[in-house]
Amino acid sequence: MRTRRRPVIGVTGSHLMAEGTYAVQAAGMRNLEAVAEAADCLPIIVPGMPEASEIEELMQLCDGFLLTGGRANVHPSFYGEPPTEKHGQFDEGRDRVVLPLIATAIARGAPVFGVCRGIQEMNVALGGTLHPEVRELPGKMNHRMPPGEKDPEVIFRKRHKVTLIEGGAFARLLGTTEIVTNSLHGQAVMQPGPRVVIEGLAEDGVVEAISVRDASGFALGVQWHAEYGATSDPVSKALFQAFGDAARAWMAAKDG
Repeated sequence: MRTRRRPVIGVTGSHLMAEGTYAVQAAGMRNLEAVAEAADCLPIIVPGMPEASEIEELMQLCDGFLLTGGRANVHPSFYGEPPTEKHGQFDEGRDRVVLPLIATAIARGAPVFGVCRGIQEMNVALGGTLHPEVRELPGKMNHRMPPGEKDPEVIFRKRHKVTLIEGGAFARLLGTTEIVTNSLHGQAVMQPGPRVVIEGLAEDGVVEAISVRDASGFALGVQWHAEYGATSDPVSKALFQAFGDAARAWMAAKDG
């Protein structure tokens, strides 16, 4: 039995149709496991339902937020563009919860860690834009998963290098300026928001890691799926441990 309270991490949920008929709010098991095992925190799912998710209540309840990946993309109206077929499917309920939640959490110094869609949400919440299909840009690779693949070992295989800026938050945290990551996305950061610092680039120049200028707390985003292998992969483990440490510090400050 635990003798101490773990920090509570709000893990963003997504709208899905179970068996094609039943609407659910869900978060991937690997996200929950990464929070519980690598960050040593208590994960709870934040539903993407504006009518059920009050920002102030979430800020009081949670000691940090993990912004998860998901098939649906951020609706382009949130960064001033019209939707097209290339933008794919949307989850506007999640958008309406998560985007203001990010802005509030960062403003107050609560830990925020964005993964895949999460890095895109961070950029949009901070005034940036996204490209709907980055592989169509000149000189860019296909960052999507192999079509039709079902084997997680293949889907989440490390596929490309990411170069981190010297002296940046990631380079300091990881002790290196070059890592190898997995890649499972169609969209990517296009124009960074005014406070968004580009910390890492793939070999083709696609944005893979960001921090937030002048943020008073942990505020990092990665385009890859850091939740995969969070207890075994050195990069993922270091990121989630640092996120957990930040949540413990934030919890202690709130309790104090």
